[in-house]
Amino acid sequence: MSETRTHPVLVRPAVLADEAALGELDRATWSTLHAVMPRPQPPYEPFFDKRHQPEDFLVAEAVDAGGERRPAGYLRLVLPTPLACNSHVRQIQGLAVAGWARGRGVARTLLRAAFAAARSDGANRMTLRVLGHNTPARALYESEGFVVEGVLPGEFFLDGRYVDDVLMGRPLVP
Repeated sequence: MSETRTHPVLVRPAVLADEAALGELDRATWSTLHAVMPRPQPPYEPFFDKRHQPEDFLVAEAVDAGGERRPAGYLRLVLPTPLACNSHVRQIQGLAVAGWARGRGVARTLLRAAFAAARSDGANRMTLRVLGHNTPARALYESEGFVVEGVLPGEFFLDGRYVDDVLMGRPLVP
């Protein structure tokens, strides 16, 4: 658990009632630094849908400047494929932290909660994909034990340039 001066960052499973807050957070944090989909435009798609269920998400709550505890970030953790032979792996398919909560350990707290959740679900490996130019995210992932396992050079064309898709992974067992 990450501590700010007096208020810890708490992580919990998402619930359907998080729909509006997580949708707003997702739109507020959209950037070509980490997103390959176009910027969301109204009318907005629901945050939760058939492929993105509440049980796929962990929500970090923190106390904002007004003293209110609210969602400060989320992490989507799923099976990478429906194959039984791949069921020992969990994949991070989304991580976002609100601007007001950055620098408070929210992302690191979410990652560590994801490791624990995956282990308790029987997983022994975790993977993710990150855009090559997202240096802060890559540094965070490396500091939490992820290593680069592959690179798809120029996989995406964003903001007028080709960007690598970096595949990272780490074991969940010592």
